[in-house]
Amino acid sequence: MSRRYLARYLVSRYFSSSVSSRPLHVCIVGSGPAGFYTADKLLKAHEGARVDIIDRLPTPFGLVRSGVAPDHPETKIAINQFSRVAQHERCSFYGNVKLGSDLLLSELRDLYHVVVLAYGAESDKDLGIPGESLSGIYSAREFVWWYNGHPDYSSLKPDLKSSDTAVILGQGNVALDVARILLRPRTELASTDIARHALSALEESSIRKVFLVGRRGPVQAALTAKELREVLGIKNMHIRIKETDLTVTPADEEEMKNSRIRKRIYELLSKAAAAAGTSESDPDQRELHFVFFRQPDRFLESNERKGHVSGVNLEKTILESAGSGKQLAVGTGEFEDLNCSLVLKAIGYKSVPINGLPFDHKKGVVPNVRGRVVSQTVEGLSQTERGLYVCGWLKRGPVGIIATNLYCAEEMVGRISEDIEEGVFTSSKEGSKGLMQLLEKREVKKVDFSGWEKIDAKEKQMGSEKNKPREKLVTWEDLLAAAAAN
Repeated sequence: MSRRYLARYLVSRYFSSSVSSRPLHVCIVGSGPAGFYTADKLLKAHEGARVDIIDRLPTPFGLVRSGVAPDHPETKIAINQFSRVAQHERCSFYGNVKLGSDLLLSELRDLYHVVVLAYGAESDKDLGIPGESLSGIYSAREFVWWYNGHPDYSSLKPDLKSSDTAVILGQGNVALDVARILLRPRTELASTDIARHALSALEESSIRKVFLVGRRGPVQAALTAKELREVLGIKNMHIRIKETDLTVTPADEEEMKNSRIRKRIYELLSKAAAAAGTSESDPDQRELHFVFFRQPDRFLESNERKGHVSGVNLEKTILESAGSGKQLAVGTGEFEDLNCSLVLKAIGYKSVPINGLPFDHKKGVVPNVRGRVVSQTVEGLSQTERGLYVCGWLKRGPVGIIATNLYCAEEMVGRISEDIEEGVFTSSKEGSKGLMQLLEKREVKKVDFSGWEKIDAKEKQMGSEKNKPREKLVTWEDLLAAAAAN
């Protein structure tokens, strides 16, 4: 028997031989993929584990509900697996519970042996350039949460009527999602679970041209072939790419030689540009412009509408070698204006800190060593925070796909198992019982999984009347009312 297998066997025996007297109380903060994958792995690895998942929203599933595009229903199938986890006899979900206001991190650590922070990234990176606070400029996250019916952004009113042009800064998959929603025929979106207010606004939209702006070239575009093929396949849409932007250098050739993905992206873009050059232009056609080798220098304010954006001043860039086969964009001092009434910044999400939690503000993550949270002593030495772990975007930054969190969760559970083996968790804890007492004392209106099932049923019933998979409830009041209904 291998040492690793023996260790896992002994750990499992420890928490299963006398579950009633030695349960492992675990609280996971965040009910997105990272949280649910961690819960699933823990429940399977330790028969004595009792897992509570808390989330500030009344609804579970994190970015699968609020981040995945409405025209990607196949990606949302993960909800079925997460629902089975939530219905496990040793797992509970409690929504509408806010860490930092309803509960303190120190209180959770007192109640549970293990606290796993998996609340993701709910803020955005800034460009730090003049005019960024002008009206009409949004982060892609805000726009995505708006069309997905997130209760914090259902009242957002993006200007889709003042001009026919929108600019998206960034060329990753989120940028493609946003471009696709702006340009896709409304009849195709009408049968998805897009929020009603967003569909109505898009039906009246004047946006016909979307510019995707990137600092580097087509070889370096940070997107996937699947997402690119989908946006290139939108009906009645013209693709525009400057021929000069598709010129490759020896350094580009080397990058493509070392990366099949980058080569495939370049081939798809080149093919789309060639096809567009031979097709006749239709005045009613929508246009998607890929703009390479440009970086935003400042935002322009409208003369007619004080305080509102009217365009972006872009600086031309060139690529310079940064060693190890990497190329970085540097400004040339040449500038041009791109007029628009809507700007969406798809430059990256950012996690937010909470009181009592070590946080690296520069990287936007919690300092950790393979998932174990690390803090600094007064003397400047690193020390592991006992029983405190981090998973998902909060651990590694906002990178990867949904399945990336599965590997992250596996590593997390491995670290917890090692700590169990080393006798880190010896004291008794109250777990769920203490949490319920604390929430009741503070009159927190928690939403358990049965409350979510009521929301789910209500949304599906409303959706069936409109030939949609669901019609999302998009305000806190409506969500809480549905969860509390008899």
